[in-house]
Amino acid sequence: MKVRDITVQALWLWLLWAGSGAGGSCSGRCCEGRDAACVGEGWREGGGYGTCYCDGGCRRAGDCCHDHDQACPALPCVVGEWSHWSGCAEQCQPDLRIRRRYVQREPRNGGEPCPALEEKAGCLEYLTYQGEDCGHEAFINFTDHRITEWFSRYCVEFKTESLSQHCALENRPYARWMQYLREGYTVCVACQPPAMNADTHRCSGDGHNADGGKILHWEAVGNSQCQGTWKKIRQLEHCSCPLVHSFIFT
Repeated sequence: MKVRDITVQALWLWLLWAGSGAGGSCSGRCCEGRDAACVGEGWREGGGYGTCYCDGGCRRAGDCCHDHDQACPALPCVVGEWSHWSGCAEQCQPDLRIRRRYVQREPRNGGEPCPALEEKAGCLEYLTYQGEDCGHEAFINFTDHRITEWFSRYCVEFKTESLSQHCALENRPYARWMQYLREGYTVCVACQPPAMNADTHRCSGDGHNADGGKILHWEAVGNSQCQGTWKKIRQLEHCSCPLVHSFIFT
């Protein structure tokens, strides 16, 4: 009798499973976001039989149909490569440059959302649009209030220990600042968004936990061959180096 009861119970469960559409409760029924109309009837992923969902929010709610992962796989956002950095918007003064990337595939079924599609970084052109040199004096004595605002978060002073020969060979207008790097010089590097981590309010590579004798490595944006080492001197509220020796973390 016990064997018969178990057999009947197993048969009943199998029929219930088959009748529930267990082979594909979510087949052809995947919905984006939370959608109460995207509903099915069958076994749930976490166990139990009844109403279940095939929408993008069911994972968070814990009420997905049993075959949701197979029928509606989570697909992350896919983005393309970064564009080249734009030039500075203003001539002969600190400003911002921008680079962008574009979505190649939107996230589906609760997949990872798209990352930032735009980045901004400080820049300083050394030539006007007419090809004239802005003049070294303009960089040292520039006192516009925007400089203070530009370097307003926190500043780290480093002493350059070494740098590659590729820095001095750089002659592109937007990257001529690399020519001014010298061994043994003190440079200021500002930490500001978007390089500043939203949680820690710090920039990667700022030497926060490094003592004064630790060698840290740096690399110039726009020319990966221009790189070198430096040692942290101190952290300040504002940068006070000459503008030609003032940089930002990216």
